[in-house]
Amino acid sequence: MPNALRIGIVGTGGWGTHIAEQFHENPDAEVVALTDISDANRERAGEVLEVDPEHQYEGHRAMLEDEELDGVQISSPHELHYDHAVAALDEELHIFCEKPFVPDLGRARELTHRIETSDQVTMIGYQRHVNSAYVETREAVTSGDIEPKLVTAELTQGWIQEVSGTWRVDPDLSGGGQLYDSGSHLLDAIVWMIDEIPVAVTAEMEFVTERIDVQAALTVRFDEGTVASITVSGDAPDVSERITVRGDGGRCTIQGTGWSDRELSITDTEGTEVSAVSEELSSYDKVDAFVQAVRSGETPPATARDALYATALTEAAYEAARTGERVAVGIESSDTAPSS
Repeated sequence: MPNALRIGIVGTGGWGTHIAEQFHENPDAEVVALTDISDANRERAGEVLEVDPEHQYEGHRAMLEDEELDGVQISSPHELHYDHAVAALDEELHIFCEKPFVPDLGRARELTHRIETSDQVTMIGYQRHVNSAYVETREAVTSGDIEPKLVTAELTQGWIQEVSGTWRVDPDLSGGGQLYDSGSHLLDAIVWMIDEIPVAVTAEMEFVTERIDVQAALTVRFDEGTVASITVSGDAPDVSERITVRGDGGRCTIQGTGWSDRELSITDTEGTEVSAVSEELSSYDKVDAFVQAVRSGETPPATARDALYATALTEAAYEAARTGERVAVGIESSDTAPSS
């Protein structure tokens, strides 16, 4: 593969290897090295990705120092993303970082500002930014065809059963529970699609341990007056997602069961369908988008700033659940526009 992007994988658990396979299969990329503290993970991923043992590392710094890389995939536990991203930026590497970016607002803000003043491409693994159902909803809003007033959204899955016994239920590694995990996709998608800044949130949550939530109900107010009612359940019998954006001009509804297919219906104020989309929600698309962004030098579809907004909203929601009060979302004026 001449001139293929040389990618190092940081974190080779089940999902990390799944994403890495997509780099491995991409004709414009090549997985040349990997790192994980788990011997079993490294050995398994090395076989799947065809990475020889001499290019497998227990520590990420050794891989970054010893290998000739163009970029890294960061798919380590959430709380390690910051250190791994900083190390990659120090080596002037492009970064594909799995969501939820950094589960701490201060570190997320610091890292976002550093990314925006670098020459490297950093993309966050929010695949809804490259799915037509969500893209067309955003375009309907930004074009003025629909002026949002109310968003209702829900995401359900049997998350707590699936992640029991893994690092995802260790808050020192995960940063939180279901809201910081799959729920992050939903929060990010809403903020991005309606193109408004969340300013305040109230929340009710059910916790299985002190810091691991399994269900959450949020009411969010945005800076232009839109209100969102968001429900995330990690203790449900099925996987489902539904988002409806209502306002002047009509309604956009995205829905789907499972993790793949998503359908969009856009209706006018009379209830007549004016547009419909059905497309697979694929993680391959976000890997392709990252590679293309590096090749072209263009801004990737899901940026660190997008992820910063999701982090700010998530952190405020946890505080609101703990205190029982309405909490201001900690987005500062410097967070609302890219650094020059």
